[in-house]
Amino acid sequence: MRVTVHAVGRLKAGPERELALRYFDRFAKFGGGQGLDFGRIVETAESRAGNAGTRMREEAGALERHFNADTVLLALDERGRNLDSQAFADMLGQWRDAGRRDLAIVIGGADGLHDTIRDRAQAVISLGKLTWPHQLVRILIAEQLYRAATILAGHPYHRS
Repeated sequence: MRVTVHAVGRLKAGPERELALRYFDRFAKFGGGQGLDFGRIVETAESRAGNAGTRMREEAGALERHFNADTVLLALDERGRNLDSQAFADMLGQWRDAGRRDLAIVIGGADGLHDTIRDRAQAVISLGKLTWPHQLVRILIAEQLYRAATILAGHPYHRS
């Protein structure tokens, strides 16, 4: 299953980008052996509209252009389900084992994700009750993808 991360906003050069790329690289190298292939990171420009509703709608439209009807959508949203790392790995493994070819993990902009993205998503998860800047969300999801691959492989990286 090809895993692509779609994010509203650009991640500038700096330590956050370097750390995110380090974990995405680890996932790319390790995940393939578990049937999880890292596709790429797709950055969508933030809307400059005057109100949050319009911004989220415009960003959702830009994101949706990248998904086909068969793409599994995993939306990251503060109102989503809280999963532990094992449950996250299990969810990815179930989609993989069901023969799903494409997974898109979606990170919203400063205003969050529009309802059209959350409603279309097969799963909506939260990275906790705290609000995270998108730079840190990329690091967190990159590390969790790597961790999920190691869990599925029975590798000792994850010690619960």
